[in-house]
Amino acid sequence: MAKVAITTDKAPKPAANYSPAVRKGNIVQVAGQVPFDPATGEIVGATVGEQTRQVFANLEALLTEAGSGWQDVVMVRAYLTDREHFGAFNEVYNELMPQPYPARTTVYCGLAAGLLVEIDLLAVLD
Repeated sequence: MAKVAITTDKAPKPAANYSPAVRKGNIVQVAGQVPFDPATGEIVGATVGEQTRQVFANLEALLTEAGSGWQDVVMVRAYLTDREHFGAFNEVYNELMPQPYPARTTVYCGLAAGLLVEIDLLAVLD
């Protein structure tokens, strides 16, 4: 099966030359999503919790467009700008991510100004 780029107007457009998501066979890789409103390109939320909710909305839009869903997610990588944000991030993550939870890695890093969280994921469809 050919590699297919996945895009949707319900998720932000990439700022560089990459696909927001790619599907090849039963594998979907979603590129790192940040809390941009797809319609305006503006950051949504001032707290890590608010931003995480928007990131999840962007991820879900791409999963849906790829013919996938949260039940197919096997790996999540979360990037946070501050260790102090872990609790608030994890609270929203636990609310929005259905069980059984996928494997997850959390990394603390620098992100562009105003961004507190970025998440990428891997899904495998049945």
